Amino acid sequence: MLDNRSVTDLLSPTGAGAPAAAAAGRPPGARAALRHAAPALLVYAGIRVMGIVVLAVWGWAAGKDPHQLLSARWDSLWYSRIAEEGYGYTLHLSGGKVHSDLAFFPLLPWLERALSAVLPLSAADAGLVISAVASLFAAWAVFAVGDRVGGRRTGIALAALWAALPVGIVQSMAYSESLFTALAAWSVYCVLTGRWVWAGALAALAGLTRPVGAAVVAAVWITAAVTLLRARRTGGQEPLARMALGVVLAPLGWLAYFVWVGVRTGSVTGYLDVQGGWGNGFDGGLAFGAFIAGRLTGSAWPAGVGLLIGVALVIRLYAAGVRQRQPLPLLVYAGVVLLLALTAKGYFGSKPRLMLPAFPLLLPLAAALARLRTARAAGTLAAVALVSALYGAFWLHGSGPP
Repeated sequence: MLDNRSVTDLLSPTGAGAPAAAAAGRPPGARAALRHAAPALLVYAGIRVMGIVVLAVWGWAAGKDPHQLLSARWDSLWYSRIAEEGYGYTLHLSGGKVHSDLAFFPLLPWLERALSAVLPLSAADAGLVISAVASLFAAWAVFAVGDRVGGRRTGIALAALWAALPVGIVQSMAYSESLFTALAAWSVYCVLTGRWVWAGALAALAGLTRPVGAAVVAAVWITAAVTLLRARRTGGQEPLARMALGVVLAPLGWLAYFVWVGVRTGSVTGYLDVQGGWGNGFDGGLAFGAFIAGRLTGSAWPAGVGLLIGVALVIRLYAAGVRQRQPLPLLVYAGVVLLLALTAKGYFGSKPRLMLPAFPLLLPLAAALARLRTARAAGTLAAVALVSALYGAFWLHGSGPP
């Protein structure tokens, strides 16, 4: 159980309850690890296939092309343009908003360009392929974290719940969420298992994918600092050289893009200015609070109530993780993702998508699901997955971006 582990155990490089081979410095081979994760990956793939099938049927009934919905709308269009033409496109809108493609981090369009150069694929279709592959690696990492913290059943449930999120359809779009979550989750897993260099390298790549890569950097840095303090108090030995290298590597991708945008725009605050042109930024949640208040006091009050319930739920899930003494890297990572999502202004309808990479929030639910009998757990999960698929199809057929 999650709440039976001490903070000291969970902060150790191997962690309480780690497999004997990993604790002895002999991690299982890739094939064995893949076989161990296979049930989780199959369940994950089944849920995502259901989502795509429901989307296709809904699209057929509505006269819309599901392929276009997944690959050629909203952010996916910006990524494809960058992949095909490079950076430099700016869209001037009424009201003074300036949408620059510099708001989008480069790793996904780089990969789209590379894949479309070697395969007969458009950049948009390359994005779909990358998201499909990355989502499986993300599900594998999510399972690995859940398996390590709560056991195999918890890991399977965690991967399944992540697939069945109401916004789970984004994992199948030509968006950067699947790629980011794969890199972030494996980085956090490497922190849990004491693989500091890998943790730092993956954090650097995550930092080239989305601005929330800062959450992965925070998980690496804060866990390293606490681990060193604990080692000093207890006289333990830590791999200082590898840890230091991981700490140095972690922010390089995120920092490099911020610096590059600053040089390109001629301003130290260049990236923040670009986000401001989109109407984004951080105000401590004031704009989001005003948005909810506006819904509560108007004719759309049911939507306001729903938003309040949603915010309260994610905060409660995070608090449950704290009470259950989840490992520090998970708490830091999920906490920073949640904080950045809730305190950002603009594009309030996209906040559920912005929180999608915060998979540790689902650990309390996964642990509860894992305790059910297999038949009951499967039935519950099937119902949740169907609702998620229907909601995802409804969402993508709407007018606003996810």
